[in-house]
Parts: sequence; C-alpha cells; structure tokens
Amino acid sequence: MSGNGSNYDNDNDFRKHYDRLIEACAELPPARVAVAHPCEARSLRSALDAADSELIEPVLIGPRKRIEQAADELEVKLDDFEVINTKHSHDSAERAVQMARASEVDAVMKGSLHTEELLEAVIDARRGLRTERRISHVFAVATRNYPKPLFITDAAINIEPSLSEKVDIVQNAIDLCRSLGIRRPRVAILSAIETVNPKIPSTVDAAALCKMRDRGQITGGLLDGPLAFDNAISIEAARIKKIKSEVAGRADILLVPDLISGNVLVKQMTFLGGADAAGIVLGARVPVILSSRSDSLRSRLASCALAVLQLHREAQPLADDEQNENSEQD
Repeated sequence: MSGNGSNYDNDNDFRKHYDRLIEACAELPPARVAVAHPCEARSLRSALDAADSELIEPVLIGPRKRIEQAADELEVKLDDFEVINTKHSHDSAERAVQMARASEVDAVMKGSLHTEELLEAVIDARRGLRTERRISHVFAVATRNYPKPLFITDAAINIEPSLSEKVDIVQNAIDLCRSLGIRRPRVAILSAIETVNPKIPSTVDAAALCKMRDRGQITGGLLDGPLAFDNAISIEAARIKKIKSEVAGRADILLVPDLISGNVLVKQMTFLGGADAAGIVLGARVPVILSSRSDSLRSRLASCALAVLQLHREAQPLADDEQNENSEQD
C-alpha cells in the first residue's frame, strides 16, 4: 500500500465500492420512491435505470405532458409506472413531500427541478419532513486513491453549521455508515491544522465534538480532530507529523468545516481526480436522494442504493470486518 493509502492498480477497481452498495440491495425489496419532477430525459432515465436495477419503484410526479415528452425522447413507455400530474416544479416538490409524510412512499428523489426547490419543501416547518435531527447531506465518494469510500459531510445543505448542528451532521453520517455495515466508523473532523487554535473556530469545534463523543453525546463512531485533510486520509502523513490516532489515515467520514470547503473538496475529487460521488440527504423522515445531471449512471444507482440500505438497516455489510476495523496494526 502506498503512502496515500491506495491499493488499486487501475481506474476501474475503485468503482467496485458502488457495485458492492448496489449488490447489497439484491435481497431487499425495492423502495417506493416519489420522483419529483422528472421532466428531462436524463432525470427520468435515472429513475428508470434504478427501477430496471430493482432498487426503486418510482412514482413519477410532474406535468404529465413534459414527463411523456422526456419518455418519448428516451424512446421508452411509461405504461408500468405510476404518473401523478402536477402543474409545475414547486407543485411536484410539495406533492412528493406530501406523499412521504403520508407514508405513501419510502423516499423522495430529485428530478429535474433545482435542489433548493425540493429542499424548501422538505424542510418546511409545517408541511415538510423535518424531525428533531438536523437535516444534512452526505456524499459517498469512491476514488482510486483511497481503499474504501469516503463519506463527506456536509457539502450541500448546511452553509456554516454551528457546533450543535455539527453534532447532528456527524451523527447522521455515523448512522448511515452503520446501516452499511461499517460497525465503528472513523470520523475525521477537518480543519487547516492539527492543533486547537482559538483563532480558527473549526479547530475549537473539533475538540468539543471529540469530548462530546467521550461523554456519549455522539454515539456509534470514533472521532478525532482537528485533522488536516492529508492526516485524515494518509497514514504516512500522520506518522510524519507524529499524530497518534485511531482515525488519522483511516477515516471513513470527513466532517468539513463548512459547505464551501466541502463542496470544493468533492468537486475537486470528482472533476480533477476522476472520483464518483453519490449523495443522500439524512435527518428527514425519509431519505432524500439527490442526483446531479452530471453524475454517472453508477453514481445515480449508488445514491438510490444508499437510500434502500438506510431504510433496511440490517442489510448486507458494505465491507468485510477486516476492512471495517481498518487493520489496527497499520
């Protein structure tokens, strides 16, 4: 294994992580999913591909004529799918959330509407899907330069989360990893340095989060921070800086300081590093599947698989016990 933790010889091997996610759903029933506004060919294709893979049973919600036009462009028939006619994208988002509130669907999936429009309906205080837990987003990133998926949070919803909000963001990510069979996920709390500096608030938050884990306010995972990105994912970098940690170089989860740094990190990994990034919103009454129009087919299917596995927490493990424990002797 090289210093950056990579043990892959070609570009295709790392994508087996997503294949494992999808395969882990093979014995599980498809999730009934409200697809909000699949009115463009690519977003409709995402839902139909997931249905073909037996991951979801989509309910297509949007202006019927526009959905049918997208289907015509794809040269597919919609006879086997439920289509609910709405007036516009805002109406589509509200109807999808309404169905989730009424337990008529197991999850919600973004179609061709803007992410903000769907999330506004999800977080609506009166008619949305909020719980006592803060809603947050997790990217599951598969890259050739790391031997397992990296779960990066939050790079899509919470702009500048407070300490109390970070508690929920971390717990959401830990719960997701545990539902995937990662029994004790390692959480690296990122900042620019590895020491606590009052002038850098993210380092103070990191120290507080670690102590909150010690006191049982965060459960189910191992936390360490502050850690710079290199120390979080590289055992060699951690050794050079003499960081003794069960998390450094072995992280499963990366908690970023804010949305901007997280968003830049994920996009750098995908567009410059060739990584795949699946995404899901957690902390709501049901999982919310967020797919970008630029996502690969494998990424879109993996996003659906994350939702299915979150719904069935006793699913097959994502990795074997040896990988979950990350070889303590490394």
